This record gives sequence, C-alpha cells and structure tokens, in this order.
Amino acid sequence: MSNSNIMRGTMMLTGANFLSKVLGILYVIPFYALVGETGGALFQYAYTPYMIFISIATLGIPLAMSKFVSKYHALGDYQTKEAMFKSGMLLMLVMGVVCFLIMFFTAGLLANFVVPSEQLSNSVEDVKFVIQMVSFALIVIPPMSLVRGYFQGHESMGPTAVSVVVEQVVRIVFLLAAAYMVLHVFQGTVSLAVGLATFAAFVGALASAVILAGYYKRRKPYIDEELATVAGEDPKLSKKQMYIEMLTYAGPFILVGIATPLYQFVDTLTFNRAMTSIGQGEMSEELLSVIVLYGHKLAIIPVTIATGLALAVLPAITRAFTEDNPKQYNSYINQALLIIFLLILPAVVGLSLLSDQAYGTFYSIDSISYAGPLLGYYAPIALFFALFTVTAAILQGLNKQNFAVISLAIGLFVKITFNMPLITQFGATGAVLATGLAVGSASILNLIVIYRVTRFDLKALTKKLLLIIILAIVMGAIVVLVRSSVGLLFDELSKMMVFTQLVTSVVIGGYVYLWLAYKTTLLERLLGERVKKISKIFI
Repeated sequence: MSNSNIMRGTMMLTGANFLSKVLGILYVIPFYALVGETGGALFQYAYTPYMIFISIATLGIPLAMSKFVSKYHALGDYQTKEAMFKSGMLLMLVMGVVCFLIMFFTAGLLANFVVPSEQLSNSVEDVKFVIQMVSFALIVIPPMSLVRGYFQGHESMGPTAVSVVVEQVVRIVFLLAAAYMVLHVFQGTVSLAVGLATFAAFVGALASAVILAGYYKRRKPYIDEELATVAGEDPKLSKKQMYIEMLTYAGPFILVGIATPLYQFVDTLTFNRAMTSIGQGEMSEELLSVIVLYGHKLAIIPVTIATGLALAVLPAITRAFTEDNPKQYNSYINQALLIIFLLILPAVVGLSLLSDQAYGTFYSIDSISYAGPLLGYYAPIALFFALFTVTAAILQGLNKQNFAVISLAIGLFVKITFNMPLITQFGATGAVLATGLAVGSASILNLIVIYRVTRFDLKALTKKLLLIIILAIVMGAIVVLVRSSVGLLFDELSKMMVFTQLVTSVVIGGYVYLWLAYKTTLLERLLGERVKKISKIFI
C-alpha cells in the first residue's frame, strides 16, 4: 500500500475516533433531560465496571493482532497470520462469554457494594438490573474488536473507521429512543429506561459486527488467494509461540487505557457509603452523577482535542529515540507537553469560572446550586487526565511503558487511600480532591521518569509554561468581567441568562487568549504552520 493511502486511512480512522468521542460526549445532554441525575448515576453504576470488564475480556489482544498481522503479512507468512487470527477469534469469543457470565452473575454482589443504604434513590435491584443489561455487550465486543485489529494490520483503516462510527450512532440512537419510549410513551420506570440505555452497548456492537462481517466477506477472496500461494505450508510458529508474541505486543498498556474507569470505579464502590456515613445519603447519587458522568463529560471535551494533537507527535518521538537523536526527541516531548497546557489550561480555567453557566446551559439550572461548584472543582482534573494520557504514551515511545503501569497503580493506591477520608471531611468535593491527588501523582511520576531518561530541556519548558499561565490568568480575569457584565442584563436566574453568559464569556475570553498566544508567537511555535491558516482572524 502506498504512503498516501496509508496516510489517508490513518486520517480517516483518527477522524472516526474523534467523531465517536464527540458523539459520546454530546449524547449525555438529551440523556440528562430524560433520566436526570439519579438516572445518570444508575447508568454509570453499570458502565464503569463494564469498561473494566471489556479491558479484561480483550487483554489488549485486538491492538496486538494489528501488529502481529502487519509483521507476518509483510514477511509473506500468510499461514501464521491467518492461524493466529482464527485462534485469536476463538480466544476472544471464550473470553467474552466468560466475562459476560461473571459480570451477569456477580451483578447482585456489586450492587450491594454500590448501594449501602435505602436512603438512595436507586435500589439494589435497579443497580443489579442495569449491570446485567450492559453485560450482554461483552459477548460481541471482544471478537468484533479483534476483526478491527485484523483489518488495521493489513493497513486497511476503512472497516474500523466505518464500524466505529456506526457502533456509536446506533448505540446512541437506540439509547435515547429506548429511554424516551419507556418514560414518555409507556410511562415506565427510570430503572427500565436506563437498563435499556445500557443494553444499547450490545446493540451498537452488533451493528458494528455486521459491518465488519460485510467487509470481511468482500475481502475473503483476496485472503484465499494469498493462502493459495503458500498452500501446503504449516504456520512457522506454534500456538504457544504465537500467543507469547501477541501478549508481548499487548504489553502492560492494557491497564493504562482504562485509567479513568478505574478511578471512577473507586468512587462507584465508596462514594455512596462515605456520603451516607456523614448524613448526606439523600443527595449522594445526584452528586456522584456530576462527578462520574455529567460533569466529567464537560471537563473531558478539551482533553479529547488536546490529546489528539499531542499524540500526533508520538511516532516522531519514537523514531527519534530509536535513532538516538536527543535533540529531536527532546524537542518533540516539549512540544507534546506544551500543547496539553496550551489548550487545556485555559479551558479548565474557563470551565471552573463558568461552571454554573456550563452546567445550567447543558443540563439544568435547578441543579446549579450543588452541581456548579462541584464541576468547578472537577474541571482542573481534566489537565491531569490529559497529562497522564500523553506522558504514558511518551513512555511507550521511550520503551518505558512498564512504568506507566506502576504510576497508575500508585495513583489508584492514592485514590483508594484518600477517597473515603476526604469525602468524610469535605463531602462530595473530597472525591474530586482524591482523584486530583491520584491522577496528579501518577502524571508527575511519569514526568520524572521521562526527564531521567531524556533530560529534556526543562528550562525551555518552564519558560513557555509560565507564559501560558500568564495568558490563562489574563483570560480568566476577562471571563469574570464579561460574565458579571452580562449577568447585569437579567433580572433573575434563567436558562437564557446562563447560556448568554457562557457563550459571550467563552467567545470573548477564548479570542483574547488565542490572540495573545498568536501575538507572542506561542501558537506558531507549538502548532506549526497550520496556525497561518487562521492568522487572518488575529489581525
């Protein structure tokens, strides 16, 4: 395949993944309108453990399959490649069914941990039901993901890109339609609506599997032609050797991909219990939904954009490190880290200052009194989540990926250790502080190891970072001024008021920040020539 085709396929897959993430963020707005905060908490009770089970069921093998297929296809060893694919499919089917059975039949046990008291709006039976409903997706997703890896190993990104978007669209349409029908047509319960909403994961995965099956059927003749050229030959590796190589590729990064669900799972198990112990059980689920679902989705928007840009330089870091070119990989590391701060720091400052307006605009003004301040505390943690993701990826490029697992384990230990004591001391804010300590600790540890390996230019990084902080402070002052000025135009709190405050403050504050970053040449130094395409708006 030509380089242009590879690049086009990679861009297509990147775009599909980005679109899928954006849709995954935006659907919670109508979902909130349907099920509210207690329904959101119920949804997350199922989805957080589900994401962890998905990681266990797949073991990182779909990604490893991509590397395995790419290697043996290039070597012309088609027998080994196809033997591993068939064996991997069987393994993924077995793992999927086993994890489904475990999750389905332990749902009641998990529900009892999550709901420690009858003060909560959701019952043990409600939680058990939604966990069991989402568990069905585990049967389909592992083998479906393996097929995606198989196509990507052939440098064919189209099937994965199309299936990713179809899966997300079908899931969201089914989720919202089912919830609406249950609540507004059949006058059913919120627990049934949320149960069907979690079952949407199975429906979306099934749609994706159908798409991939269609692609595979069309390409099967070409696969058979390849195998015909090596007819009579046996695979050059035994099954044991194949699996050892696959697991080597999968490596320790299996856990890093589910860092956020792991932190959220700690909250799922401990938050309600801790809040009940201090007499705040009646509001526990509403506050939990802000932390793990509704507020998290708002805070994660800039992370999705910034990490995509920062990770784009990862291949360059890997190549420069492999070629032992310190000047280049140090420059790329600085660039990746500064992109995170450049884009996310002003975003989290803005979201912290406009937390009431953001929550009121996207969800409900009735919840602003408790959800707004909590979102304001949670917003800065987005910076740590982005920093951990990028530093873990840099460690992978430096062949130090094992340490990312160590730092994640330390972060989880911090979260588990401090979560209940901080909640007991500070209420719901304590859970946010514990997450900040945990993810911040893991990120700092990653940075220390990266510095020890590369000795990147810390002085240059600090100098530019200081400039970014100054620009973010200026922007924050303008946001506060605009927010207050717009608020004077309204007599009382309303949806229109918070919406107007949010849009006006974001547009003016964001423009001033970008204008200052452009005039100080910071934008061009970090984002390169692409900045010139939008330079006219700063003149």
